[in-house]
Amino acid sequence: MTDTLHFALETARRAGALLRDFGQRQAVGHKSSEIDIVTAADLASERLIVEAIRNRFPDHHILSEEGLGDLHDVAAEIPHLWLVDPLDGTVNYAHGFPVWGVTLALAERGRVVMGVTYDPLREQIFWAEQGQGAWCNGERLHVSKVERLQDALLATGFAYKRASLGAASTEEEPGNNLAEFGVVMPRVQGIRRAGAAALDLAYLAAGWLDAYWEMHLQPWDWAAGTLLIREAGGTVSDMRGEPWSPGTNSLVASNGLLHNALLSLLHQADGNHAQPHVEPEDGDRVGEI
Repeated sequence: MTDTLHFALETARRAGALLRDFGQRQAVGHKSSEIDIVTAADLASERLIVEAIRNRFPDHHILSEEGLGDLHDVAAEIPHLWLVDPLDGTVNYAHGFPVWGVTLALAERGRVVMGVTYDPLREQIFWAEQGQGAWCNGERLHVSKVERLQDALLATGFAYKRASLGAASTEEEPGNNLAEFGVVMPRVQGIRRAGAAALDLAYLAAGWLDAYWEMHLQPWDWAAGTLLIREAGGTVSDMRGEPWSPGTNSLVASNGLLHNALLSLLHQADGNHAQPHVEPEDGDRVGEI
């Protein structure tokens, strides 16, 4: 491990311990909508993480969910950019539903090179460095080997602004995910909507889930997870099948074996989506699942 990874692991653990001991059911405000809440715990965790980064790496930039970071746009030319979600799964946390965590990642000129996701309730800490594999509590992670969507367990989510979005996606903006959900659900073994994207992606890297898709999240929700999945042998893209980057507002992730078939299903939900830039492989076509 590099010193930077050691720092990120320790910082995530400290933030997780703070959240675990803070107490729940204490929503204090709203952000983008009436269902997009922020708690005192979010803010306390963010202060801890942001102060730690600024003290250790004063020349690094920070993009953080609750606004304490010093950057409001993701720029590919920034040498060192931390992407921080101090409490992923805030609604779960505020209701006492035990699925939430801390996630932070480091990007260099737009490429995620290190990521950490910590689940304080289960004492599971996931991490990855570029070229060094993905790990959980010291064990190497590998994506699943499931080859057919009908045998697959997927995860997804729905945006906070879902009430204002159309059911169908357009070329300009993805929709509220109901159309995509309706197309995918009958063709897979199951879909989970646990409400913490960072943990969904960590579970995919661990092989506990087989694929994932979602729209309208922010780069701090996905950054660490995308590296975990790539380092565990999986595939990530946007809804068009193009490479994912921190500025992308959609994500499709899988064990790689299911990727083309899932993209094809998602595109069935709306004809306005551009078709994937890769052709489905034999045995991976939608008609054969």
